[in-house]
Amino acid sequence: SLINVGFLESGNDTDYIAMHDVDLLPLNEQLDYGYPEAGPFHVASPELHPLYHYKTYVGGILLLTKQHYEMCNGMSNRFWGWGREDDEFYRRIKGAGLQVRRPSGITTGYETFQHLHDPAWRKRDQKRIAAQKQEQFKVDREGGLNNVRYRIESRTALSVAGAPCTVLNILLDCDASETPWCTFG
Repeated sequence: SLINVGFLESGNDTDYIAMHDVDLLPLNEQLDYGYPEAGPFHVASPELHPLYHYKTYVGGILLLTKQHYEMCNGMSNRFWGWGREDDEFYRRIKGAGLQVRRPSGITTGYETFQHLHDPAWRKRDQKRIAAQKQEQFKVDREGGLNNVRYRIESRTALSVAGAPCTVLNILLDCDASETPWCTFG
């Protein structure tokens, strides 16, 4: 849901998005973050990611044109907490008839990124929420960009290394009858 909100709030002055895990730091300057004209471009491909190596993996860092994201109806709103949403999103990409492209010629292998994901330090990330685990194996044909419900609590403009940035404090609508795991505490 939050990625859908980010997409919707990004406005018309952007032509593509980068879904980028904050705990995955690129170490190779040859990685391409350019406009993904030919289709979704998975920068953190399974051949380069230090932890996830399965062929349908599209998490970590994925670039999409706004048009391609809309073709997928964004991401499912059924995921709360950490993880699993990118596995469902892979099915959306395929369902939209899009082909995922990945980097070539990168020789740093699993040393291409630093993954700052320490289970001992971030215990909340290891929590698996009951029935939500099964959602990764389905395609949510109902939800996405078309029905994400949220309210902007605050909007803060700031600068990061000279680049303008906007921080949004978002309140997501939690429908406990649809996604009972959205009330986990």
